[in-house]
Amino acid sequence: MLPIIALKQEIKKIIDFIKKTLQREKFNKVVIGLSGGVDSTVCYYLLRRVLPEKSILAVRMNYNNKTDYIDKIIKTTCRINIKNSVDKLKKLLQIDTEKEVSDRVRLGNLMARTRMVILFDLAKKNQALVCGTENKSEHLLGYFTRYGDQSSDIEPIVHLYKTQVFALAHYLKIPEQIIKQTPTAGLWPGQTDEGEFGFTYKEADPVLYLHFDQKKSLDWIKKQGFKNAERVIRFAQKNAYKSLVPYGLLR
Repeated sequence: MLPIIALKQEIKKIIDFIKKTLQREKFNKVVIGLSGGVDSTVCYYLLRRVLPEKSILAVRMNYNNKTDYIDKIIKTTCRINIKNSVDKLKKLLQIDTEKEVSDRVRLGNLMARTRMVILFDLAKKNQALVCGTENKSEHLLGYFTRYGDQSSDIEPIVHLYKTQVFALAHYLKIPEQIIKQTPTAGLWPGQTDEGEFGFTYKEADPVLYLHFDQKKSLDWIKKQGFKNAERVIRFAQKNAYKSLVPYGLLR
């Protein structure tokens, strides 16, 4: 089973990490993209324990003009509609989501990379670091867009599995409306993380922990009765190259 983390100590560890990173790199501002989901909200709450609100540029970058519960609790967000920019690139690259199912993924990647271009430009303009919001489950599963949501300067929760992030969210008293949302990257209507996986984070996390942290074989894990163990590991293996590229010749 996934180990239970000491939440109070974990928060202190993350806060110390953020402080030390900012001090070492000589920055006192951070830019973060807020999706309205639990990961980015947890990261924002942690940043607020280190920096004043005016030093955190929280950016909402929607393709569609939707409003989430996050807009009600964080009033200082910068809203940027990326639809015009994405649609121009979509036309240029001949991405047709009506005819090609695979083009939905292309469009999703385009959105993720457009968002990151904006975040890094704002970071340059404001002399700030870009805060990523990736968790360990996403990282091990390869569930990210290279040079998109994977790109950042600092990652406060990448060492935590998704279910541990949920536990942290409850401890930080993040509104239940955000915690209970179905995890999604919001890349197309009806898109959800677990719908793409074919398994839940609750199913995946102990399997990922046993395989990657405890170095247990897939056969051993399956014998313990973990549902969807093979599907979880195969999903991670399929995307493992994302953490290895770019390939190159070593001298």
